[in-house]
Amino acid sequence: MAEDEAQVSPPDSLLQLIDNLARFHREHEEYYAQAPLRQAGDLQARSRALKALADRWSLIGVGEQASEIAFAGTEDLNAPGLVAESGILFMEGEGEPAELQRLKREIGLLAHDLEQTGVWLAEAMEQAWEMAGGLAAYPALADLLGERHRIIADDWQSAGLQTLIARLLRRALDLLARVDFAPAALRADLRGERTAPTYLYSASELLDRAADLMLESATLVHDNERRWRVFRARVRELRSA
Repeated sequence: MAEDEAQVSPPDSLLQLIDNLARFHREHEEYYAQAPLRQAGDLQARSRALKALADRWSLIGVGEQASEIAFAGTEDLNAPGLVAESGILFMEGEGEPAELQRLKREIGLLAHDLEQTGVWLAEAMEQAWEMAGGLAAYPALADLLGERHRIIADDWQSAGLQTLIARLLRRALDLLARVDFAPAALRADLRGERTAPTYLYSASELLDRAADLMLESATLVHDNERRWRVFRARVRELRSA
């Protein structure tokens, strides 16, 4: 290869590295273009459950304990249709339903995972940005630098969204922690100030916003798919040449 041609095209060792990154990071992003869609659907289902309870508790006339028999369903606190959909069942003589405890636990785990992923991805994009700047030295890749930087920008924005989503989920849990879900405590609240429904409505709105942002994150990552194909095709072309 002539000296001028060597300056135009990156060395094969660099092209091999770029090809590897383009291949595996494209596959990695295919997962993250789909996973948030499932997670958003799950969050929306949890939000609907909270809204159903809040709707019920905003209007219902609260009664006394309906039965002395342990594990009997509470006629006043259970929302119509919600038991079959979500499994959330308030029972006489019991405390907070196990299904509500699991709902909050799963939201907490999701927040933890998203926070970790967001931090990792932001750090990775910091390094990718520096590496992409170095590619400007090779004119053979000049027309693809926009594509590469757009991929990084989309992923960086997705990282920020994931960190924000984690914050929304944690704040929703803070609001839910304000509610004592034991039937006796709920009835006492609903006979008085009825703060439980308002906390549930606000927590559900935060879950809704988190779900919306998950969809935005998935859209950003999905937008990179064609860009990765174009970028990798050029790299493989240069390697074969």
